[in-house]
Amino acid sequence: MPVAKMKAVGLYRYLPISDPESLLDVEVERPRPQGRDLLVQIRAVSVNPVDTKIRAPKDRVESTPKILGFDAAGIVVETGPECQWYKPGDEVFYAGSNVRQGTNAEYHLVDERIVGRKPKALSFAEAAALPLTSLTAWEALEDRLGFSLDPGANRGTSLLIIGAAGGVGSIATQLAKRAGFTVIGTASRPETKEWALQHGADHILDHTRPFRPQIEALGFRDVDAILCLNATDKHWEQMADVIAPQGKICSIVETSTLLNLELLFGKSVTFAWELMFTRPRYQTADMARQRDILNRVADLVDAGEIQSTMTEHLSPINAENLRKAHAKLESGRTIGKIVLSGF
Repeated sequence: MPVAKMKAVGLYRYLPISDPESLLDVEVERPRPQGRDLLVQIRAVSVNPVDTKIRAPKDRVESTPKILGFDAAGIVVETGPECQWYKPGDEVFYAGSNVRQGTNAEYHLVDERIVGRKPKALSFAEAAALPLTSLTAWEALEDRLGFSLDPGANRGTSLLIIGAAGGVGSIATQLAKRAGFTVIGTASRPETKEWALQHGADHILDHTRPFRPQIEALGFRDVDAILCLNATDKHWEQMADVIAPQGKICSIVETSTLLNLELLFGKSVTFAWELMFTRPRYQTADMARQRDILNRVADLVDAGEIQSTMTEHLSPINAENLRKAHAKLESGRTIGKIVLSGF
């Protein structure tokens, strides 16, 4: 019986994005679902900073193509024997796992426990912009910082979001505003400031300038919580300065330098990391919470309470367009999410 093949975009060597071999159009074997896997026909994907970090130049050569990509929206075409929640024909969206092949392919395997139903109100492209950022923002605010995201639950609580106009920030501001926070977002350009205000920020700080004078100019002595979405080490001392006693800080950005936790000691401040891939990577007992979060996000979208953060749409999904998307991400000047659709 002949082996079924599929189109994909992958790499053999880790090269600068300007190199035409940094991402290549390839043909690979179409996978088969096992256990609780879904085989999803990919209709759209989006790119994230983690894609560029994985692809970044390093001395390693792959013997078979490594396929990148996490965010996806598509249609279930086949299910593993242990699947309980989905069937062929279901429209889904998800952010995948960092220990499996990625979504930049015609077909993709994903564990059903981290898959949500695609919002009915959105196209596949619009839906593909949401999973990774929504999961990261939701887990950071509820699971790591311990806040409820119920409507109005945090009235009177101030939240500083560093990097409010990026992919995660664009969702975090919407969720936080709905949950009643006084949202102080950071942005440094006129267009990013406007984007953050449109998506729920009450106030804007310029993260290229000292935080404290700007916080005080807004009438705040300090902030109750901080969600750091950019350059943890760069902003660390300023975060320690403006966080309230017994406040909470969560960051999603790893650092190569040691953080001075002593700066938080006198205020009894809680610090937590958030990595969306933790649950699928370690197959945690609560792994299906990601399915639940994505389904709640879909409900909010369909109710008109939050919106897709897609700002650019490229087609088709191929190496040339993915190289363009990676280059734009690496420029550090993107707003919202870049999406690609169709093979």
